[in-house]
Amino acid sequence: MKIMSLFNKSVFIRYLSRLSWIPLFLIMTGCVTVGPDYIRPDTSLSATWHSELKGGLIPGEMNPKTLAEWWSTLNDPELSSLIDRAVSGNLDLKKARARIREARARRGIANAGLFPTLDATGSATWTESSNDTGANRTNETRDLYTAGFDAGWEIDIFGGVRRSVEAAEADIEAGQEDLRDVLVSLLAEVALNYIDLRTFQTRLAIAEVNLEAQKETYQLTVWRNHAGLSDDLAVQQARYNLENTRAQLPTLRTGKEEALNRIAVLLGEQPGNVHSLLDQQMSMPEIPLKLAIGIPADVLRNRPDVRGAERELAAQSARIGVATADLYPKLTLGGSIGFETLNMNNSPTSQTWSSNIGPGITWAIFRAGAIRQNIEVQTALHEQILIAYEAAILSALEDVENALVAYAEEQNRRDSLQEAAEAAQRAAELAKLNYKSGLTDFNNVLDAQRSLLSFQDQLAQSNATVTSNLIRLYKALGGGWKSLYPDEEK
Repeated sequence: MKIMSLFNKSVFIRYLSRLSWIPLFLIMTGCVTVGPDYIRPDTSLSATWHSELKGGLIPGEMNPKTLAEWWSTLNDPELSSLIDRAVSGNLDLKKARARIREARARRGIANAGLFPTLDATGSATWTESSNDTGANRTNETRDLYTAGFDAGWEIDIFGGVRRSVEAAEADIEAGQEDLRDVLVSLLAEVALNYIDLRTFQTRLAIAEVNLEAQKETYQLTVWRNHAGLSDDLAVQQARYNLENTRAQLPTLRTGKEEALNRIAVLLGEQPGNVHSLLDQQMSMPEIPLKLAIGIPADVLRNRPDVRGAERELAAQSARIGVATADLYPKLTLGGSIGFETLNMNNSPTSQTWSSNIGPGITWAIFRAGAIRQNIEVQTALHEQILIAYEAAILSALEDVENALVAYAEEQNRRDSLQEAAEAAQRAAELAKLNYKSGLTDFNNVLDAQRSLLSFQDQLAQSNATVTSNLIRLYKALGGGWKSLYPDEEK
């Protein structure tokens, strides 16, 4: 039996007349949205960098592809392979993606407030009563069954629900920027640890070469001592110089192992998984001869942390509107339809059906100032996030300025160390030759060998620092995320 058959014509017309005001509510919906409309802050930036561009850095727009795939400029296939493995396996990236899914689900919850709700209800009640009249005693049993549907709809006249959806949308976008920021940091960390690994391998090779040379020198002092051409002092000096170099090897091996294990963990793998691939010594990756770095405004467009801070500001602006909407009345449309019967075998009739529909209004008249205080809370939070956004911009510019100086100046230091290491090499060879010829004492040999090892070790570290500073510059510019993770679907 159709539900409409339960009602006569006059009842049906009366229900239609009661529903005629609903379009008025629908027209009112969306007419007013309280709270501030978000406007992106206008930030004034310098047209150029303060630091002088040197060391291959040149003015001009950076190639977007270069910034997006900066590791390819180092021409190291093994590094590129590690980058790919890190993107697919890193646990921090997986957690950031899960946070985006959470934000999307929260947006769905907020968006559900724009639509009606419908609940099904049902109950069964059994009651028993007695009637004692003295001579007669009777028991009466009564069963009651009810079932129906309850519907409700809060008409979002003042935009509180829409503002909550707006905030949720901005939270999703902030989560996407957080994912990109994690990615930028991850790529830099993988590359920096890779450079650390190659540095320890190079330093270890330098120490081992010097160790062999010092072994020869030690044997030379022993032979000369046996021949009466030198004293025990030279032997002991050669010996402690030899052992001092040998003592550096365990520290370098430890650093090498730590770098290998750290790379494996960054890839989301167990320590030891990359040893077979990377344990063999390789040369340091090359650096590009020229690099255009763009202008300060590019940082705001490329840095995910700055972009994310701006999205958090937009979300908090919308939350002010959510709090402001509590000052205004809330209109709801509610209704229910159902039936009740004493026997489940009975068919529903017009006498057993019941229904109701109508609007309702609630208005918070007195809350001891709690609503306005909440608006003040959200406004103060907005001010704090605005300050955090401005601080993120300054921090980003600071990172780039420092990276520019560090990259250029370390190249100057490396060039000087290169000259010093070459001079130390010649000095060590001359000192050893003169000592063999009896033209100088062993102190000159000792000093020359110490200096040679020191300068070669410093040069290896400086070469690594130049490459690391280039990686830090790419990170400061916000490079890496555009080529590997497309924009998350909204």
